[in-house]
Amino acid sequence: MKIKVSCIDKYEAQKLSSLLFIKDTSETFITLILNVIDNEIIVALKDKSAHSIVLKDKSNVDVFIDFIQSVLDKKHKIVFTEICEHDIEIVKA
Repeated sequence: MKIKVSCIDKYEAQKLSSLLFIKDTSETFITLILNVIDNEIIVALKDKSAHSIVLKDKSNVDVFIDFIQSVLDKKHKIVFTEICEHDIEIVKA
């Protein structure tokens, strides 16, 4: 399964990609969605820190949260991410 979401800029897309998928260990650092404020998602990481990721709009947030929930529930794993400017393609298996 795959999706494409749009962030507000390239920096946010790179940040999301780096938190979602670590190629060396094939794992994600995100452990929990803490809060959603309009187009901003606050996530908890494995190191217990919290970070915000700003997507383009609320519809991108809804798509991302729906997609990532099964990963957070450990039913799926992120297997690939690709950044194209402010868009990020995410694949899970």
